[in-house]
Parts: sequence; C-alpha cells; structure tokens
Amino acid sequence: MDPIYLSVVVFLMFLAISDLVVGVSNDAVNFLNSAVGAKSARFRTIIILAALGVFVGAAFSNGMMDIARHGIFQPEYFTFSELICIMLAVMVTDVLLLDTFNSMGMPTSTTVSLVFELLGGTVALAMIKNIASDGALTFAQMLNTDKALSVVLGIFLSIAIAFFFGAVVQYIARIIFTFNYKRNLKWFAGIFGGIATTAIIYFMIIKGMKDASFMTPENSLWVKENTNMLMLGCFIVSGVLMQVLHWCRVNIFKIIVLIGTMALAMAFAGNDLVNFIGVPLAGLSAYQDYAANAIPAGIPADSFYMDSLNGPAHTPVLYLLAAGTVMVLTLVTSKKAKNVIKTSVNLSRQDSTDEMFGSSAIARRLVLVSTSIANWFLKVTPEKMRNWIDSRFNKDEIILENGAAFDQLRAAVNLVIAALLIAFGTSLKLPLSTTFVTFMVAMGSSLADRAWNRESAVFRVTGVVSVIGGWFITAGVAFMLCFIITLIMHYGGFAAMAVFAAVALFLIIRSNIKYGKKAKKEKDDSIFARILASEDKAEIWSLLKQHVEENIFHQVEYTKDFYNRFIEDFIGENRKDIRKLYNSLHNESQMNKVIRRKEALALKQTDTIISLQAGTWFHLTTNNTAQLLYGLKRMIEPSKEHFENNFNPLPAECAQELRPVAKAMSDILEEAAGYVSDIKSGKNDALAPLIKEISAFKKDVAKVRENNLVRFRGEKTSENLNIYILYQTVLQETQQLADTLKHLTRAYTSLNAIK
Repeated sequence: MDPIYLSVVVFLMFLAISDLVVGVSNDAVNFLNSAVGAKSARFRTIIILAALGVFVGAAFSNGMMDIARHGIFQPEYFTFSELICIMLAVMVTDVLLLDTFNSMGMPTSTTVSLVFELLGGTVALAMIKNIASDGALTFAQMLNTDKALSVVLGIFLSIAIAFFFGAVVQYIARIIFTFNYKRNLKWFAGIFGGIATTAIIYFMIIKGMKDASFMTPENSLWVKENTNMLMLGCFIVSGVLMQVLHWCRVNIFKIIVLIGTMALAMAFAGNDLVNFIGVPLAGLSAYQDYAANAIPAGIPADSFYMDSLNGPAHTPVLYLLAAGTVMVLTLVTSKKAKNVIKTSVNLSRQDSTDEMFGSSAIARRLVLVSTSIANWFLKVTPEKMRNWIDSRFNKDEIILENGAAFDQLRAAVNLVIAALLIAFGTSLKLPLSTTFVTFMVAMGSSLADRAWNRESAVFRVTGVVSVIGGWFITAGVAFMLCFIITLIMHYGGFAAMAVFAAVALFLIIRSNIKYGKKAKKEKDDSIFARILASEDKAEIWSLLKQHVEENIFHQVEYTKDFYNRFIEDFIGENRKDIRKLYNSLHNESQMNKVIRRKEALALKQTDTIISLQAGTWFHLTTNNTAQLLYGLKRMIEPSKEHFENNFNPLPAECAQELRPVAKAMSDILEEAAGYVSDIKSGKNDALAPLIKEISAFKKDVAKVRENNLVRFRGEKTSENLNIYILYQTVLQETQQLADTLKHLTRAYTSLNAIK
C-alpha cells in the first residue's frame, strides 16, 4: 500500500499548485482593486509591486500550518488512512469550489472554504467513528470547532464593520478634501499622508510580519513593547516626507495606494498561504511520519494514529519560495484574476457602468427603505448645511485618471481602512477575512461617495448581496460537498479516490477551456472597455457603431432562430421546448438591457455634434432592437400559458397555413441580417427591395389573419376559442416583427451614415 499512499501525497502536492493558482486568482481582488480601479499606475507596475509583495510575504511566511494539522480535528483520534482520505477530499473540493467562483467572477473567502471543508470531512469520519465505537468516541473529543465558530464570527464582523467604517471614513474624507482633492492638500498633505502611511506600516508589522520566519520571540516582544514609539516616529518621518513630496508636485495619494497594495499583497501571501498549501504539507508530514515509524514496524495505515500532527511544523524555505513563485506567475498571467477584479471595481465605480448584476427583489426593497431614511434625514437637516454638504460632493470637480473607476483619494481610504481593520482584528485575535474586509470597505466608500445614485443603486446592491450570498454559500457548499466526498472515498477506498482525482482533473481542464471560449465571445465587453479608456471622440464613435452593428446582427439572428423554433414547438405542442424558449428569451432580454445601457453611456462620450445628430437614430435603432424581443415575448408568454393549461392544439389547417408564413418571415430575417452585415461597406442599395418585400409580406399576413377570423366566426361551438385567439396573436406579432425590422433597418442606415 505504500506506493499508493505515496501517489496520493504526490497528487495532493499537484493539487496544492492548482489550489495556489485558483486561490490567487480569487484573492487578487483583495489587494489589487483599489490601485487598478483608481489607475494609480500602469497595470504592469501595479502587478510588479503586488508580485514583489506576494513573493516576500510567501518567502518570509512562518510556515506554520497548524489549522490543517490540528486546527479542526484532534489528530490523535484519527489514523493515517483516515486523515489522507480527509485531506484528499478537502483539496478536491477546494479546487473545484474556488475555480467555480473565479469563473463566475465572484470573490470568495479561501479561509472559509478551507475551514468548512476540513470541518465537513472531519464530521463525516467522526460520525462513522462515533457509531462504530457505540458513542465511546464523542464529537467533542474528535473535533475542534472553536476555529470554525471564530471564522463564522469573523464573517459577520467583517461584513458589518468594514462596510460601516468604509462609508463613515470616506464620507469624512470627502467632506474635508472634496472631489477636487488636490486643491485642499496644501496644508493637509503631510497629516493625511503621515496617518495613511503609519496605518499601512502598522498593518505590515502587526498583520504581515508578526509570524514571519525571521521574527524570533525576542523580536516580537520588542516590537510589541515599542509599538507606540515606532508608530510615532513613523508618523513624523512619513508626514514630513509626504508634505515635501506634495510641495514637489508629487501625487502622494498614488504613493499611498501603491505602498498599501504591496503591504496587503505581502500580508495576504504570508498569512493566507496556509489556505492553499497547508493541507498538502500536512499530508506530506503525515506520510513522512507513517513511512518512518509505521512501515518498519509493520503497522497498517488504518491502525497508525497521527499524534505527531499535534506538534508545530516548520515548512522548509524551499517550499515557501516555490509557492511564492507559483503565486507570482499566477498573478501575472491569470485572466480569471482580472475577471474577479472587474466585479469589485465595477460595483464601486463612480459613474454608471454596464451594471452586470441586474436587479433583485431584495435589492429593490433595500433601496426603497434606504431612500426613505435618507429623505427623512434631508428633511430634518437645515437647508444651509444641506447646501454646504452638497457643495463638498460636487462631482463636476472630480479628478479621475484616464479610464479610472474612482479617484485616488477613495483608493487610499480603501487601503488604509482595510489595513487598520485587519490589523486591529488581528491584535484582538479576531479572524477578520481579508476578502470580506477589502470588498466591503470598497462598497462602503463607494456608497459614501454617492456612486450609488438612484439609477444604479439597485444594481449595485444586487451585486453586493450576490457576493455576500456567495460567501455564505461557500461555507455551506464546502461543508456538504467535502462531507459527501469524504464518505464516498472512505467506503470506496483507493478506487473512489482515483475516480475523484480524475474528475477533479477533468473539471479543472474543462473549466479553463470553457472560460477561454467565454472570454473570446465577450467582444462587446472588450469594445466597451476600449470606449471607456479612450479620449479620442472619433475612435469612440467608430467603436460605438461597431458595437451597435454587432448587437443588431446578433439580435436579428437570435430572433430568426427563436422564431423558427417557436413555430415548430407551437405547431407540435411541445411544452418542454416552449418553456426553454421562454427562459432563453428572459435571459436575452436582460442582456439586451445591459447592452443598451452600455451604448447609451458610450454615446455620451462622443463628440457633441455627433451625439446630437446620432441621438434620434441611435435611440430608434436600440428601441427597435428591443422591440424584436418584445414581439417574441408577446408570442411565447400566451403560448406557454395555453399549453400548460392543456388547451387544444393548433388545428391542422391552421398549421398548414402558418408554415409558409413562418418560412417567409425567416427569409426576411435572414435578408435583414445580411443587410446589416453589408451596410458598413456602403452596400445599402438592398434597403429598398427589403422594405418592399416586408410591405408585401405584411399584406399576405393580413389576409391570413382575415381568413382566421372568418374561420372562427364559422365555428358552431366555442371549443377552439382559445387556440384561435392565440393563433391570431401569433399572426399579429409576426406581422409586427416584420414592421419592426423595417424601422430597424431604416434607422440603422441613417445612424451608420453619420461620420
């Protein structure tokens, strides 16, 4: 059995690398979102500083993997084979769970996932051992639930405290500095810079270096006894330095943001490294103990208890350097990390964006309640004070770097508050999650900055609720999934372990392939990102026209495919496919709303003359594009209700009559899609024939509608009343689709002619 267990340990090390990759992709948002969102430096510069912080943090990590060794379970009650089973289940679950969240662009907590996976796997085997021993072994003996409970406490504390302080401090900072923060830095640069720099250094000492490998007990005691003196000296030196730099016309906020980014990256690598390699290294340590003591003595793996894991383990520096290298390479190359950063940055963006999360009932209710409370405060606040506060929040004065989501002041506040809260929580031995703190501080500061206006608040709140919900889901899913996998591995033995290992590899490979394909399809997002980053009015207009053309072509193609499938399902009374079409249309409509919002925001950035000229045709184009989907909706909704009520199907003579109508409609849609593709090259001579064909088609459909009315009036009973009404609706909406196509092609022709 020794080669098999060795293979499992080797596979655990492989999964450690994979876990490092997906873990860094997920947690990159913790230390990059402020610098990236404020465009504090070139992305490459930000990545280099963050990578340096990650590498230093990993290299100087204390290497203590106690949470994986005895933080959740009591190892003396578990055999080597049982712990290997738990550890493999934990790693398989962790990689799959984190990769899923990264692919969705949702930040989650690696600490929570690790703790609840260990808890789920341990509970599974503890339950088996409890039953087998007739209750002699209790859960209290085998489990150490204090760590799990402290993490749950940390979740609530992180979310509430971080959001509150992020909002309050940013509100005060904005009142002091306003959006034109450079104007008010003359006398406050040194004070603010000193406080911010001191807070970040305090964070690095308390959180980032307190357990570093070079920090001996004597060094730690000296730092603890002289913390106040160190901080005072740091404040004086950094304050003077920042004031001088400001007089030298250096943007001190950029310096603070970049220092804070590096500090958070260093602390992340130094303290969260256990989340990625703790379990595999604990498995390696367990195997070394088993190979050294059990194998020579002939003790089987299921009888050798792991008391040795109660002791601390110092990870070799070589492992730490290797882990740091993997983390740096991932940070530099990971596209998923950029996707997770995008989620956080967009939710805190100062201006409106594509609002990727849509709206939800919970968000709408929260916004209504919050608006009512805000209105009450406005009523009781004296008018002069209201006017003064409004003058401090004059967004027309905002200083934004090219393409930045928010300004340098807010980025600095985000990092300073996050650093202080994490350091304070650490000093109180409260496990505040880095993910929760950094994300919620950013959300609180964006709320205080009035980035969540009435047009965007419901979308932003939906996003925040979705992310927070994802964190709690992480805990539940991690526990249950690891619980089940551990049970299957325990009873299935090495065969089950091999199957799960293969499934994990397959899903990881498939996930990366699917993510790559998804990224290639998101051309509209890339065009919109280029629009946001561009200051060239001509380029913006050219990109916007390209965006509109691609969207029109897509919508016409979607309408054609949807309509053809619907007609077949309508004639064939296919309830299942009609439901699928209904759900597909709902998703497409939501996506079209996002696209229309993007295009409207882009139009605002074009040249004023072009914007005025294009305004009417642009809105006619986008409205008619949406009208295509509304027409399909007016067909599918009554049809879905009709067939779910098990009403009569379409009579054969109506079906025979409808097929040529549908074929003609499909041909017109095909021609319209071709016309949209050709129009960029100036081939708009096909518009007149297309309009003529649509007009003739509408007359033909009108005759079919008249025939249906005559048929209905000739019915002696009302047995087919519902289907005749529904059929008439389908014919009417088909006619309306053709009319919408006519208006759409005309409007786009005029829009495209504007140079």
